[in-house]
Amino acid sequence: MRWLVAFLLFIALAICRATPNAFGVTDESEARPGSATPATKAPVDQLIPWLFDEDRQLRGIAFKEVIFDATGKRVLAVDPNNEIDQRVIKQISAACDETMKRLNAPDSAIQNVGRINEVSAYFEDTLRELLSSTSGLSCDSPRTIQGKVQHSGYPDLRIIDLASRRVFYLDPKLYAAGSRNSSFRTFYFEPKKATNKVRDDAVHFIVGFEHQPPQHSGLTGQPSPRYDLAGERREKNGHWKFTHWDLVDLSHFKVKLKAEFQGSNRDMYRAEAIVATGSVGRDSVEPTK
Repeated sequence: MRWLVAFLLFIALAICRATPNAFGVTDESEARPGSATPATKAPVDQLIPWLFDEDRQLRGIAFKEVIFDATGKRVLAVDPNNEIDQRVIKQISAACDETMKRLNAPDSAIQNVGRINEVSAYFEDTLRELLSSTSGLSCDSPRTIQGKVQHSGYPDLRIIDLASRRVFYLDPKLYAAGSRNSSFRTFYFEPKKATNKVRDDAVHFIVGFEHQPPQHSGLTGQPSPRYDLAGERREKNGHWKFTHWDLVDLSHFKVKLKAEFQGSNRDMYRAEAIVATGSVGRDSVEPTK
C-alpha cells in the first residue's frame, strides 16, 4: 500500500535525522550505488534492512492512538457506570439478536449466497435497518470528509444516541466456529484523508458473529465437506447457521503495522519491460477507446 511505504519512509527519515546511526549508518561519506559523489544513505536504503529486523516490527500499537493520529478524533472507552453507554449497548444487543434470528431463517436471502464474504453485507444492512428504527437512535453509513457514503473500509455503521448526541461506531464481522483464535488478518484500517470515515469522538465497537459449518438441508444434517475454517463457501443446498455474537470495545484493541511493497498489473506489464511474448488460439482484440 502506498500510504504504508510512505509512512515507513517518513519514520525512517525522521529517525535518521534525529539519530544518524539509528539504522547502523556509521560512515556518512558512504556513497549510494551508482552515485558519483559521497552521500549519506537515502532513507529507503536505510529502511529496507530495518524492516528485516523482526524485533523492531511495529506491533502492539494501540488502535485508539492510530485513530487519533490519523483523524484527530478520540476513541472513547465504554463506561460501565454511564447510563447512556449501557442503554445503547442493550439496544445494539437486541438488534444483534434479531439480526441473527432473521438471517438464520430458512427463507433468509443469505441462504442463497454461496460465499461467506458475500453474507457480511446482509448483516450490515439488517443491523442498519433495525438500529435506525430503534427508539432514541439513528443509524446510517458514516460519510467521508467530502460528505460521500462509502461502504468499503472501517467503520460500517455510525449510531447516534439522539438524546445525548453521543456517537458509536459499529463494524460487523463474521467468523467460522473454530477460527476465533486464528492469526490471519481479519481487520484493517487505512488512514487516508479523502476516504476517512471517522469524524467523531466516539465509542468504537466490533460485533463478531460466529457461524457453524454449513449444514445440509436434508435429514442427515452433516457438515458440508467443502467447508473449511475460513468459512469460504457452503455446499449447494447447505444452510448458513449463526450461533453466537460478541460486542467488542475497541478502546483496548491493539494492531500491528505490516510492511508491504506492491504493484499493479499496469506497473508490471509495461511495453518497455516486455522482452518476449506469445499467444495460442487467441483472437486479437483492439483496446476500447
